[in-house]
Amino acid sequence: MQDSIKNTPVRIPRSEHTLSRSNLSPAALNVLYQLHKAGYQAFLVGGGVRDVLLGRAPKDFDVVTNAQPVEVKSLFRSCRLVGRRFLLAHVRLSKEIVEVATFRARHDKGGGGAMEDGRIVRDNVYGSTVDEDALRRDFTINALYYDISDFSLLEYANGMADLRAGVIRLIGEPSLRYREDPVRMLRAVRFAAKLGFTIAPETAEPIMELSGLLGDIPPARLFEEVLKLFLSGHAAQSFVQLWRYDLFKQLFPYTEACLDDPIAQALIKQVLRNTDERKTDNKPIMPAFLLAALLWPPLSRLLRDKQAPGVNQQETLIEAGQRLLAKQQRCVAIPRRITVLMQDIWLLQIRLTRLRRSKKKSLSLLGHPRFRAGYDFLLLRASAGEEAVADDAHWWTNFLNSDESGREVFFSQRLPKKSPRRRKSKKAKTEE
Repeated sequence: MQDSIKNTPVRIPRSEHTLSRSNLSPAALNVLYQLHKAGYQAFLVGGGVRDVLLGRAPKDFDVVTNAQPVEVKSLFRSCRLVGRRFLLAHVRLSKEIVEVATFRARHDKGGGGAMEDGRIVRDNVYGSTVDEDALRRDFTINALYYDISDFSLLEYANGMADLRAGVIRLIGEPSLRYREDPVRMLRAVRFAAKLGFTIAPETAEPIMELSGLLGDIPPARLFEEVLKLFLSGHAAQSFVQLWRYDLFKQLFPYTEACLDDPIAQALIKQVLRNTDERKTDNKPIMPAFLLAALLWPPLSRLLRDKQAPGVNQQETLIEAGQRLLAKQQRCVAIPRRITVLMQDIWLLQIRLTRLRRSKKKSLSLLGHPRFRAGYDFLLLRASAGEEAVADDAHWWTNFLNSDESGREVFFSQRLPKKSPRRRKSKKAKTEE
């Protein structure tokens, strides 16, 4: 790893870089100044530095220091320590949280670090210098440090050159770094998708071979990574990258198995594009809607296999949905608060596509708390090419766009009711 890290960093003075304090949040500056004033080293590092240098607005700011977590906590009244694998200090100032980490060191220094089969399982090995911390960074573009003491930048791994060239490059030997933490494969494709960068050939080459290592990562941690991949405004491109490097099937294997179906593929791509558009327009994004769509192709296949005359559609869907979710949880642990909403959206598909639409039931359906999500899901299915629901999507769209008198016309023109089964008379039963 040290081959790609400079023993002596390049110090870029303030006059030769574009990162200004005016680009930083007041909270981040406050934390940096207070640590420096207390006699500690303090640097801004990671995505905050990278994004400012690229002319982007950072989502958050991360600070590193030689102060240990308990020392950071003693400096800030509103601070709490979080994390088991990485112990961090979260400093809340106003409505912003600034994440403060102590310099990391190599695991062979002992202390609070632990590895199993080459994978980092606990990482609380503290270093005393920023040089040690730089060795632990994952990508070159994330190993740029802003020094609050003189406003210079420290560059350890040619990160500025890669930033200008638009390259995602791992620090150190790629296979080793991926084995230490397989989530780095997801981070590589996420940064490539987010920034529009290219993954360096030596960084990309081991990914397909090692993608199965994600199976060793706790499913709850992978859920957090899924949210970062698909809810940050670059979902469509993230999917392209995940699929390209054989990573999507590690997260959603049952969906991956359905992507030979052009309708399933169209539905996935459409929901990801829609999600990106909502992010761009600053509209709220419902994770349950996206996840319901990602799992709809395998659920549809399960339902097709169970179709038979006289079968209760709702009970069948509930059973199939629960079975699918139970299997999916082994890969990505979706919280119950979200799976409940997903199942509501799925169940609404039955109610929205019923052959008989009575006035009372249709109007009551409008009051369902998830009606809008269910209706949008129906439109998504129709736009992806599910011909069986095209007429239903059209009916509901026209119905919703009509005034009260217009809706009365829709009920008078609804599809005819199914003929009820004729019951045998009591007399006939007696004669039998």
